[in-house]
Amino acid sequence: MNVVTLIGNLATDVEVKDVGEKQVAKFLLAVNRLSKDGGADFVWIAAWDRQAQLCGQYLAKGKRVAVDGYLRSRTWEDEGKRRREIEIVARSVQFLSPASEEGGDVVPFEPAVA
Repeated sequence: MNVVTLIGNLATDVEVKDVGEKQVAKFLLAVNRLSKDGGADFVWIAAWDRQAQLCGQYLAKGKRVAVDGYLRSRTWEDEGKRRREIEIVARSVQFLSPASEEGGDVVPFEPAVA
């Protein structure tokens, strides 16, 4: 079973790109370690379509989110070197930071359809 649930803070702003007829939002999530040493692990998150639009509109570096999704690995060649990346493909992203006090935005939650 390939299921991942993480809660953390965005370590980067959200980057939204068009991929064919779809959109993908990517961001780096910092997840605190539950150990004496502390620290954090950094995980790339990819959200698609409507969820990508919402992440791009409402999220920024430092915002807290909960992500439910699954692991995906991919490999590619870059300047003759083989690269590998493991990311979480989000089925849903819940926005946990309070709405902006300036604009009073209500942050919607819409689970992604996998």
